[in-house]
Amino acid sequence: MTFIPSARAYALAKPPRHRRVLATVGDWMRRHQRLIRGVQWGVVAVYAVLLIVPNLLPLPDRTAHVWNNITVFAQFVFWGVWWPGVLLSMLIFGRLWCGVLCPEGSLSEFASRHGRQRAIPRWVRWPGWPFAAFLLTTVYGQLVSVYQYPAPALLILGGSTVAAIGVGFLYGREKRVWCRYLCPVNGVFGLLSKLAPMHYAVDRQAWEDCPPESAAREAFNCAPLVPVRTMESCSACHMCGRCSGFRSAVHLEARAPNSEIVDVSGRTATIWDSALIIVGLLGTATAAFQWSSSPWFVTLKQFFARWLIEHDVIWPLETSAPWWLLTNYAGHNDVMTVLDGAVCLFYIGLMTTAITVAVALPLALSVRLAGPWRPKDFHHLSHALIPLAACGIILGLSATTVTLLRADGFDLTWLPQVRFAAIAGALAWSLWLAGHIAYRQSASWTRTALATTAFALATLAPVTAWVLMFWIW
Repeated sequence: MTFIPSARAYALAKPPRHRRVLATVGDWMRRHQRLIRGVQWGVVAVYAVLLIVPNLLPLPDRTAHVWNNITVFAQFVFWGVWWPGVLLSMLIFGRLWCGVLCPEGSLSEFASRHGRQRAIPRWVRWPGWPFAAFLLTTVYGQLVSVYQYPAPALLILGGSTVAAIGVGFLYGREKRVWCRYLCPVNGVFGLLSKLAPMHYAVDRQAWEDCPPESAAREAFNCAPLVPVRTMESCSACHMCGRCSGFRSAVHLEARAPNSEIVDVSGRTATIWDSALIIVGLLGTATAAFQWSSSPWFVTLKQFFARWLIEHDVIWPLETSAPWWLLTNYAGHNDVMTVLDGAVCLFYIGLMTTAITVAVALPLALSVRLAGPWRPKDFHHLSHALIPLAACGIILGLSATTVTLLRADGFDLTWLPQVRFAAIAGALAWSLWLAGHIAYRQSASWTRTALATTAFALATLAPVTAWVLMFWIW
């Protein structure tokens, strides 16, 4: 029997035009890795300028604007455009940002190429790091006002970059060990990319049919340590294009945005995914975005202040801390006392706990209504909350964009309608996913309806928190 190489078979199959175009894009990326590396170093240069230069200048006064002050401009770029844009890109292109543009990934891989190249230790591979790192950086960023001042931004973002370089220098060989295991937003990016309408698909049969000598000539370096041959989920794939066309089995393809969550997450979902979605994105992130505008925070602060005064304990009301522990910019009348910091932590913890319980209990009920209780089914169903969680974190980050644009006189009267449409659309998307997952678990329309209704109850707490933040407070 004559062997027909998979590449020829792929060509003869004449896939639809959009598939051929995407596959061609992936192949172009593979052939132009030098150009991509040049783009990466350009992003590194811009990133360094925006991060360092504002710290060499005085803090801007009230007359400063985006167009006439580099500090305000850098603030707008980082928190008003950069991060919301990166999160949106995950929903559209997958983790293309990570593979093509991220400065930390580029620097970490460069350091790994020239570093000690040690084996990756077990503590680095602990699967809870994305969850723990996201919580710690989110809460710490609120205490030091990372969105408002350049020094905390340099400390958190620059510190993360230094850590990425250090980890790259120590571990792996031309790998992105930091990105794969330790990056604070790795988990968030991985979850959001599950909704992307494109991915690198792997044809297992074509992989096996490829002659070994051909595979040896096509060898590539997967920097984020993805087992490409068995890859089902695109969560860890950085969409860099290096594997495109490998063994004539890997191609950039379009897919239904819901397919991975409905069909694949039942096998890949973990407890850390559920923790990051429910506790991290819906709980801690929501509380972190809303505490500064919450009247409940003011009420709690006044309650504890009165209690301290009644007991002649005054120092928490008067004592501040260095700016790298608590916000301390007396020249701008922005100082967080020990009481402020403690109440902030208490509020975020309390709201996180309340939202977590209000989401997790109905979600568990939904799983039980769909069929026998299985933890794996709970983690699978929690993935249906990703559109809602993504919407919340993008809208929360865009609040900085809104603040800066309003200060510069932009008319944003249309914003409430856009926010409402985004939340309503994300809610409908999550309910659609929940219904399909519940049907897979139950194979009964009655059970599916009951399970989806219980799932709808799980969305009430985060949606209510956003309504309070954007329309009532």
